[in-house]
Order: sequence, then structure tokens, then C-alpha cells
Amino acid sequence: MPSAPTDQERGARANPPAGGSPLQRINLEERLAWLERHIVEQDKEMLVLHDALVRLRRELAALRSASTPRNDRDDAPAAGETEPRPPHY
Repeated sequence: MPSAPTDQERGARANPPAGGSPLQRINLEERLAWLERHIVEQDKEMLVLHDALVRLRRELAALRSASTPRNDRDDAPAAGETEPRPPHY
């Protein structure tokens, strides 16, 4: 039965030397390159989404300005009419 690792052994594994092994360094460099590429791709997509949002806001403003304002008097009941009570009364 193997014995439990000593505190010194645990510390050595938890805190590898500052330089690390060449494989660890390569692995970290690969991960860093992947993250940097991912950030660039996200930036491009955010720019596309921003442009779409700007375009949609312009279209919405154009639609709002093109729509005719509603005349509130058309919706109001005539002088002798009363509005029906809502169903919950």
C-alpha cells in the first residue's frame, strides 16, 4: 500500500518550478494563442452586431417618423356614449 504524500511532496506538485517543463510552456502558449484568436473573432462578431443594431435603430426611427400620428379624438367615445365596463366588474 503506497504511503500518503508528505507535505513537501504536495508543495512541490502544487508549486512547480518557475520555468516549468517545455511541454507545459508549449501547452500554455497554445492555450494563449487560442484565446487570442477567440478574442479577435469575438471582436469581429461584436462589430457586426453593433452595425446591425445601428441599422435597426435607424429603420425604427424612420418607421416611427413615417407612421401617421393617431388622432386621440377618434378613439374617444361620442358625447352621449359611455365606455363599457371591463369584464372583471
